[in-house]
Amino acid sequence: MKYPFIALVVAVSACASQPPSDVHVVGQSHLPPKAVAQCIALKWANNSGQPVYSQYMLANEQAFDVYVPGQQPPGGASAVVRQASGGSWVGFRGADSNASSTINQCL
Repeated sequence: MKYPFIALVVAVSACASQPPSDVHVVGQSHLPPKAVAQCIALKWANNSGQPVYSQYMLANEQAFDVYVPGQQPPGGASAVVRQASGGSWVGFRGADSNASSTINQCL
């Protein structure tokens, strides 16, 4: 009985780590996801003077969504930071053309 549960957990974890289909690739970083997400949030907050929401998407600091200032979870424009081999994969969901330049500063 224990083994089917483990397989289910592994399958759900694998699905959760995949970036959504509406995300555009920005780049990769050698930094861990938490460091990249914190950098993006700090730059957006400092540049805009507005609160920035950051959301854990996967446990153990493997995945984050960082929402553009003025946007809120779950449907707002956001940077999508996921763990990748050797660092982080970063994408962007939304239409803000200025967001990618700030994200690139954190890669």
